[in-house]
Amino acid sequence: MRCSPWDEARRNPRPERAPGGGARSVRAAERGIATAETAVALPALALVLAVSIAAVNAVATHLACVDAARAGARALARGESEAVVLQEASRAAPEEARVRASRTGTEARVEVSAPVRIMPGMPAPARAVATAATVMEPGAER
Repeated sequence: MRCSPWDEARRNPRPERAPGGGARSVRAAERGIATAETAVALPALALVLAVSIAAVNAVATHLACVDAARAGARALARGESEAVVLQEASRAAPEEARVRASRTGTEARVEVSAPVRIMPGMPAPARAVATAATVMEPGAER
């Protein structure tokens, strides 16, 4: 009849000896392994968390730039002055964003770019850029 390792442990309460006939048991030799594994895993987990937070921050900055560019393009297509367009787009844009607006023929185009900060106080390694273009509305100033 086969028995499980747990049955064997109940029948034989004395621990096995470590290889080589030493006085330490196998379980005593494995003591602290979980602590060592945790010490290795925690920095890796912290790195994954930091990269995830940076990615979410980059996506949020890009979406804010897209929203600001769309708001500016709509205002420009309605025939608003460039100062009003820049003010509207800047209001929706992230901090330190650059806004450019242009009209070419029947098209209104607004570009918004902002630095993507990985951590506060660090220089931005990249910029999020969004452009929105729309057709000028009939009767709008050109």
